[in-house]
Amino acid sequence: MEAEVAVRTGPVDGEQRAPSRQPVYAALDLGTNNCRLLIAKPFHNGFRVIDAFSRIVRLGEGLSRSDTLSVEAMDRTVSALRVCRSKMRRRGVTDMRAVATEACRRAENCAVFLDRAERETGIRIEIITASEEARLALAGCAPLLDRSLPRAIVFDIGGGSTELMWIALENGRSRLLDQISVPFGVVHLTERFGSDRVTWPDYEAMIEGVRDALAGFEVRNRIGAEVAEGRVQMLGTSGTVTTLAGIRMGLPRYDRSRVDGTWLDRAVALEIGRSLVDCDFAARAAHPCIGPDRADLVVAGCAVLEAIWALWPTPRLRIADRGVREGILSEFVSGRGSHG
Repeated sequence: MEAEVAVRTGPVDGEQRAPSRQPVYAALDLGTNNCRLLIAKPFHNGFRVIDAFSRIVRLGEGLSRSDTLSVEAMDRTVSALRVCRSKMRRRGVTDMRAVATEACRRAENCAVFLDRAERETGIRIEIITASEEARLALAGCAPLLDRSLPRAIVFDIGGGSTELMWIALENGRSRLLDQISVPFGVVHLTERFGSDRVTWPDYEAMIEGVRDALAGFEVRNRIGAEVAEGRVQMLGTSGTVTTLAGIRMGLPRYDRSRVDGTWLDRAVALEIGRSLVDCDFAARAAHPCIGPDRADLVVAGCAVLEAIWALWPTPRLRIADRGVREGILSEFVSGRGSHG
């Protein structure tokens, strides 16, 4: 059953809002792997970020084996949520929306976790459907789409699943034609195939599994034919693609301002991804754009990306270090986030 989508508006925890006060918005995205927060104020026709937080919490760790969230994973996540709560209080947040995705959609004990999170942090988190997740991600990254091309593949490689959208660009607007969510995320694949030195047969098995899961999407939309005609662009938003972009740019440490909106050639990205397969955990962890928190996950992400490109070989990919949170903030600014 799909979860009800609700938006928390008004003063946080009963705090009074001054009538003339400029609104302060908060968007929190709790995924299978990460807890991310953005706090922003309206600015011209958009918003200006005034604070941010991101922490790898691995809420979905072990979920593929037990269908439940572990106590340790919940502890880590609640700790991160306390930091988010502190930042929201300090910034005087007036309106917020906190959403959870694949891990909470799948976990049998998710209600226990959400009750605990609200009780201990005051943050009420809503579980959104895969469709709502994709819609918000598209709203967040749509400004990066090239309006001169009529079609786009937009994807998000998450911890527990991969979301992919087929988009039409018409009269300066983006329209969703079709979408799919497949249960192949970096945490799930890493737990299944291992995290230290992935063998080439395992890597190829990851690619094959994702490609098979997406094959029906290709059949019903005939995307490949439009790719061959040069009518399709590709936009990716995930830790995998931002990491690959940072590696390609030779950054001494990850820098969102330099990565967001950049382009990554297909041949270069595949070469980097395959080189990471030959590295062990320590070698991947030593790279400044990967680090120990992502060293065991990045190979699985590269496999998902390679599967997408195997079906739809666009010559390059645009990188978006933005997504669900920016989509939430955009809807607050436009007024669509201030309902019910």
